[in-house]
Amino acid sequence: EPSPQTNAPAPRLICRWKYDKIWFDRFAPDYGIKIRYFESRLRAETAVLSGDSRCVCAFVNDEIGKDTINELAGRNVGLIAMRCAGYNNVDIKAAKGKLTVVRVPEYSPYAVAEHAMALLLTLNRKTHKAYIRTRDFNFSLVGMCGFDLHGKTAGIIGTGKIGRAFVQLCKGFGMKVLAYDPYPSEIDGVEYTDIEHLCKNSDIISLHCPLTKESWHMIDNGTLSMMKSDAIIVNTSRGSLIDSEALISALTNRNIGGACLDVYEEESDLFYDDHSDSIVRDEKLALLLSMPNVIVSSHQAFLTNEALEAIAKVTLENIRSWFDGKTVNEVK
Repeated sequence: EPSPQTNAPAPRLICRWKYDKIWFDRFAPDYGIKIRYFESRLRAETAVLSGDSRCVCAFVNDEIGKDTINELAGRNVGLIAMRCAGYNNVDIKAAKGKLTVVRVPEYSPYAVAEHAMALLLTLNRKTHKAYIRTRDFNFSLVGMCGFDLHGKTAGIIGTGKIGRAFVQLCKGFGMKVLAYDPYPSEIDGVEYTDIEHLCKNSDIISLHCPLTKESWHMIDNGTLSMMKSDAIIVNTSRGSLIDSEALISALTNRNIGGACLDVYEEESDLFYDDHSDSIVRDEKLALLLSMPNVIVSSHQAFLTNEALEAIAKVTLENIRSWFDGKTVNEVK
């Protein structure tokens, strides 16, 4: 099924979400790419859907382990185009020598940083509860007290583009900023320190780092025990940066003040789908959702028009470049 503009085989895009389709359909003709969409998540069992395509496009909750890669490679797929920055769900070692993996290294750092701040403000000032109360004509202020962000200390773990965007938001609120990053940058008004000092001295701790072997469960019983009893954790990066059981224990025992989560360790079988008519058997998530000092959103921090446009364009450019014998934004 060649592309009419370039006579190159048409990449196949495995995509389940309408918000993606709008932007990919808008720009795909500009890159001479024809797209076919499928509802199923990419995993070893669904790799057969690649058909005669040389490329598949995947997302953060697809299962691209060794078995999936072998299935795709055996069907002559040469490219996996991730339409996100993270690739922790891809077995890069298994892919080496079999197919190329590319990603979108950046799209809109402001989208994620602003959502992190929105979660923090919502939990702190109880605006989600106020919305529900006032719709029932309940104008009581009991239980609605928050605290000033001005003068508080924000601890930022990871100071890439998203982390730096969040730093600027914190400074705009008049907060002092501590930061930890294995590769520190020069940022005005930011004091770099170690994890222990950051945890002990921060009122807000926000995670903005990739998931690696080193960062897996970086927030665990040890780091949680160092935090202030009223500290709030914000995670808009990857769920497995936090040990969920340790977090639940800390929240239950009031060892920390609260948690704002856009991601969750076991989200892959839950997030992005409607389970409102189902009995969700994830006890840890159910417990987190039941807590008054926790707010959870559905991995939507990236979801702005500006970010979606950038994701579509960079993904399509990655695909087009590969078909033209070039490789950009390759994961090695």
